[in-house]
Amino acid sequence: MSSHLPELPARPTWRDWLEGARLRTLPAAAAPVLVGAGAAAQLGAFSWGKSVLALLVALLLQVGVNFANDYSDGIRGTDQVRVGPVRLTASGLVPQRQVLALALGCFALAGLAGLALVAWAGTWWFLLVGALAIAVAWFYTGGKNPYGYLGVGLSELFVFVFFGLVATVGTNWVQAYAAPAWLWLAASGMGLASVSLLLVNNLRDIPTDREVGKTTVAVRMGDRASRLVFLALLVAASLLGAGGLALGASWVWALWLAVVLLVVSIPAALPVLAGATGPGLIVALRNTGLYTLIYGVLVGALLAL
Repeated sequence: MSSHLPELPARPTWRDWLEGARLRTLPAAAAPVLVGAGAAAQLGAFSWGKSVLALLVALLLQVGVNFANDYSDGIRGTDQVRVGPVRLTASGLVPQRQVLALALGCFALAGLAGLALVAWAGTWWFLLVGALAIAVAWFYTGGKNPYGYLGVGLSELFVFVFFGLVATVGTNWVQAYAAPAWLWLAASGMGLASVSLLLVNNLRDIPTDREVGKTTVAVRMGDRASRLVFLALLVAASLLGAGGLALGASWVWALWLAVVLLVVSIPAALPVLAGATGPGLIVALRNTGLYTLIYGVLVGALLAL
């Protein structure tokens, strides 16, 4: 006579938690802060403390977004068929409430860091901007009618605004209390780089998103148009970054920057040009994230010189 003990559910490992946090997305979140800090240095107003706080806000918001998406997509079942890392909620590794608590905890910590930054800078109206950023982060896939499922361009618009304009210009504003025209050019390039990261992710997921009824801009545009728009975004981002540097610092450095950024974009563009699909686009996603980080590092550093 044999007895069988009930099989206990697998417990998540620290690697599972790190996958859930999707740390590979953090360099792209840090990039606009680097550009904004470089701009503050160009204007003679750089502050290590304020820059670190701005970076902390950006990173915590990004991790919060990642856990919120994991939770919301998981409870809707849209992560059951996917390409890429295992999700905590959809896989059943972690109870839904724990993933939700992690998301809300990250948003709360981002809010506290933002409050400290606003109090230091004295720009209290930035609290409204921060509240909007958290709301946009949550309703991307959260709520009854998430805008990330509508396929009308709101996801791309908000990524451009918050990961481009707000994060870049905001980091500079709390230090220099200024927003020159050249900074808006560099911030726009940063925004387009971030949109390209979202687009190549959604390009990879077109087949699985269609299967679960998730409508993104990539699904609406189709495979070919999405690839062309992705390539155009990389070129436009590179030129805008160079334009901002030319007007804010040096034409010579700007020409050098344009060439370097276009070259750096090639590893991201090649798989897309070659027609890679599914897992074959993971390398394009990784290289687009690398391009976004290099954009932030180079533009920020050259502005600071």
